[in-house]
Amino acid sequence: MCGIVGYVGKGEATPVIVEGLHRLEYRGYDSAGLAVVHRGRLQVTKTAGRVQDLRDKLDVKQTKATIGIGHTRWATHGEPNDVNAHPHTDAHHRVAVVHNGIIENAEALRAQLTAEGVKFVTDTDTEALAHMVAAELAANEDLDLEAAVIAILHRVEGTYGLVFLDTKNPDQLVVARNGSPIVLGLGESEMFVASDVAALVRYTRQVIYLEDGEVATLKATDYHTTSLSGSAGGGDSHRVPTTVDADADDYELGAYSDYMRKEIHEQPDAIRRAVMGRCDERFATAKLGGVNLDARQLRNIKRVKFLGCGSAYYAGQMGANLIEELARIPADAEPASEFRYRSPVVDPDTLYVAVSQSGETSDTLMAVQELKRKGGQVMGAVNVVGSAIGRECGHGIFLHAGPEVAVASTKALTNMSVNFALLALLLGRVRDLSAANGARIVNGLRGLPSQASAILSSEEEIAAIAHRYAGASHMFFIGRVRGWPVAREGAQKLKEISYVHAEAYQAGELKHGPLALIQPDMPSVVIIPSDDLIAKNISTIEQIKARSGPVIALTSADIPEGLADATIRVPRAEPELEPILFNIPLQILAYHAAAKLGRDIDKPRNLAKSVTVE
Repeated sequence: MCGIVGYVGKGEATPVIVEGLHRLEYRGYDSAGLAVVHRGRLQVTKTAGRVQDLRDKLDVKQTKATIGIGHTRWATHGEPNDVNAHPHTDAHHRVAVVHNGIIENAEALRAQLTAEGVKFVTDTDTEALAHMVAAELAANEDLDLEAAVIAILHRVEGTYGLVFLDTKNPDQLVVARNGSPIVLGLGESEMFVASDVAALVRYTRQVIYLEDGEVATLKATDYHTTSLSGSAGGGDSHRVPTTVDADADDYELGAYSDYMRKEIHEQPDAIRRAVMGRCDERFATAKLGGVNLDARQLRNIKRVKFLGCGSAYYAGQMGANLIEELARIPADAEPASEFRYRSPVVDPDTLYVAVSQSGETSDTLMAVQELKRKGGQVMGAVNVVGSAIGRECGHGIFLHAGPEVAVASTKALTNMSVNFALLALLLGRVRDLSAANGARIVNGLRGLPSQASAILSSEEEIAAIAHRYAGASHMFFIGRVRGWPVAREGAQKLKEISYVHAEAYQAGELKHGPLALIQPDMPSVVIIPSDDLIAKNISTIEQIKARSGPVIALTSADIPEGLADATIRVPRAEPELEPILFNIPLQILAYHAAAKLGRDIDKPRNLAKSVTVE
């Protein structure tokens, strides 16, 4: 989940790399570093802290180099400090490497190298790779950097996205991938490499996503890829690049102070993109070409299971509820991180949906691979074209949320739920969902963007409530049935960006233990959709109030005035679709609580955007 950037070409490498690292800082921000080759010598600068701290330390001479690599880190092996920051080098400063992933046999490799006389200066798993490549090159003067990298990777176990730089081959970078994202960018007389296209779109939109087990060599005017088995792929440009559907403006803050607020406000447009062209009014159904299943195959699905992590898991719970309601097919959601470890029973009649904003989430990707090994039918729901999960599944749903930079997911989460509503509609209409009800859902989906805009217009009122309760040490989020996954996601948002401890509970479970925690300094957010459980939810509020617990009601229903200490109103939508809208005010609530507490909203402590390590 670290950020990697590399450049080789006619221009100055340092500004390109530092700018790319700045754009990838959401992937890791414990430390940052840069290595360039200038006049035949390796110049390395690295520091604990943010990319701006790195920028402040750079020597002006480093701006003259035309080749270099950079890294912004989310620590796994070794604490975040200047020494453990990437890039790492060998003892003679010939080879430098940046790495995203985890080398699982690092201890064995370090022990072997130590026995050979190597003295390690860091606590990282990555440093061993620099020493190993340097040793290969020293042992055979005819060996080129690519061959040396391939030779050492046969001894490496684990996940990696790697970029190597060699001072004696100062015109090339060698890149390798196994389980951690790497994308090549093709320019005019310059080449780029990064762990995310966000670092590249300012310079090129022509990219190649490396596959697992591939190695690439980049020079200013050409490139080629090869497999770890050493068999070349067929020439310097045998892989056809794809065009990224994004540009630099998509990653600019514009008038916003941070990305999370920007992305919250982009949700009406994101929902509109997800729905556009996918609603079939004539047959009152949905059109999801990427699902790639005909009506007969859709009817043969006996169960649907969503697999995701964090917010993607909670969105999967919302999707499961939608499918059971609209399609009357048993459905559930499970954390992808647990799925493959419990030796799951894989049913050939079950449709598995792997959910990931980045499409690179390691736990979810491994669950997909486990399913494929066992003959499971799996499709992806991802927000990044060309991502590992998208390629591994081969078909599925593209979320159309647009680039998301803030660590806390907002518009991607919302678009997951919208797309799952479309999937539920599609499955329902090939079964017993009537045309009238299908038309009702289609109209409801088309109305979501304007309803989302109405919620955003109430931001000041929601902010005032957030400020009022931001000083609480603990909060409950309470929901029933449709409101339960909303409550879980709301608690997640508050925890991850404000650091306020929050727990979600099903309303009916309060009296089975958690009610003991209710007291005057423990606010509860109670989710009340406009459904047949309004009376039950009002009763929940009364139980909390009877124990002097403050209540924030989030509702689209007509509840009694003064029932709650604070009320957040949500536009009334089709009952099945209301959870999609309920997420938005909870995002705003968490955002303004975090802002009141002075948190770094886009970069919450200990977290990173894309979890590409286990």
